[in-house]
Parts: sequence; structure tokens; C-alpha cells
Amino acid sequence: MPADRTATIDRATAETEIRLSLNLDGTGQADVQTGVGFFDHMLTLLARHGLFDLSVAAKGDLEVDQHHTVEDVGICLGQALARALGTKQGITRYGSLTLPMEETLVTVAVDLSGRYAFHPGFRFPTEKIGEFDTQLVREFWQSVAVNGLLNLHVLLHHGENSHHISEAIFKGTARALRQAVAIDPRQVGVPSSKGTL
Repeated sequence: MPADRTATIDRATAETEIRLSLNLDGTGQADVQTGVGFFDHMLTLLARHGLFDLSVAAKGDLEVDQHHTVEDVGICLGQALARALGTKQGITRYGSLTLPMEETLVTVAVDLSGRYAFHPGFRFPTEKIGEFDTQLVREFWQSVAVNGLLNLHVLLHHGENSHHISEAIFKGTARALRQAVAIDPRQVGVPSSKGTL
């Protein structure tokens, strides 16, 4: 296993100020403070189920809305993922999982291909989860996929509760990523016939 698969991203704009640290080989520890309670909950689940150590300190223009904060944290997480993976020597590359969350069922598939693609095959039955805009789930994962240069496909088979749907998406993606970033002891070099990802 590579000695250090960690990254820290600092991002400052007129809308947000973010410091995010990621350890791909962690134990699921999370220290997340974005000012958006439900989003903090989802990021904590992401760390826990991905077995990533994740630290996020974000200050955003929440007086406007939550969009900039959530999107920019996604940008930082994608950049951290790409940086922590480095040359991708020895990784499994692919991961997929079908995850039940009470009445909800979601399938997530990931390819750490070095190319962006995102298919959000889900819709929420409500516009809000508490004070959180459900459309921001899509914005977050699109930002992660764009900046992490990965293929991410999320398919909602069925679900009635918006909280459960969001939780299933975050847990499912965490576990698919956990598979994809794992070191395969049989893999020599990069898992691609092109020799690079």
C-alpha cells in the first residue's frame, strides 16, 4: 500500500472559505462543520461508511442559501480524492453497491477512470429535508465527480422518504468508493490497458 494517501485542500472565494482533509486509509473518523446540519450528517456518514478520515471546516454565505457551501465542499472533496489517489498504482478502480435504507433501494457504481461522467438517476419526493434543499444532493455529487475525474452512476430503484433516499445515496457512494480506492494485492501498476488513469 502507498505510504500516504492523504490530501488537504484549501479553497477561498468571495462565497466560501473551506479547508478539507481526506485520508483514504482511515478508520471512518469525521470532523465536519459546514454550518448546514443535514449536510454535516451526510458527510459524517460518507466518512463512516467509506472508512475515510474526513475533516471539513467551511464558512459560506448561508445568508444567501446553502448552494455555494455544498457545491464548493464537493469541489474540494473531488480534488482531495484525486490528489490522495496519486498515480492510482494498485487500486481496484471499480466499485459498486446496492444499498437498502428502509423502504429505499439505491445502486451506486464508480469508476476512478480519470474521466468525468455523472448520471443522477434519482429524484426526491420533496424539495426540502428540514431546511436542506434536496436538489443540492445532485449538485454535491456532480462537483465531486467533475473534480475527482470519476464516473459516478446513482440509480434510485424505489423510495418514498427524502431523508432515506439521501442517506442511501451517501452511504452507497461511500461504500462504492471504498471498494474502488482499495489496494488490490494482485494488481501490478495501474488497472488500465492504457497504462495510465
